[in-house]
Amino acid sequence: MTIDVRIMRLPHSQGLPLPAYQSALAAGLDLVAAVAAEAPVMLAPGARALIPTGIVIALPPGSEAQVRPRSGLAVKHGLTVLNAPGTIDADYRGEVAVILVNLGHEPFTVSRGARIAQMIVAPVTAVTWQETDSLPDTARGAGGFGSTGVTGG
Repeated sequence: MTIDVRIMRLPHSQGLPLPAYQSALAAGLDLVAAVAAEAPVMLAPGARALIPTGIVIALPPGSEAQVRPRSGLAVKHGLTVLNAPGTIDADYRGEVAVILVNLGHEPFTVSRGARIAQMIVAPVTAVTWQETDSLPDTARGAGGFGSTGVTGG
């Protein structure tokens, strides 16, 4: 399924690629850092920063965009998206930005054009609450964290 999404470049993203899929069956579009070339962002271990992407999008009603970590940055450098997944609502018209955090042991430098996160556009299901005095029983019931066990089989 393909949907049309309007996108606008901000001045500080000139010359950078638009979000793009990196393979034919990729689910996420890679987002790039729109930091100034002469002012990369250094993330010390434990530090976080809001990294601009230089784009503004207009999602269609009934959709959202989720901003997620890139697995390679996570496993190689301990870099992740702090509020993963970050949600971009269909009515948001501000710049898409990524809250990166360095959970690794070494400083990490975010340079202009670096692929820093991925964005997945997905449908949203709206709910209407039906308040009740009881809920149907299930085999799990109210069992919470860890109630289904740790091992397979």
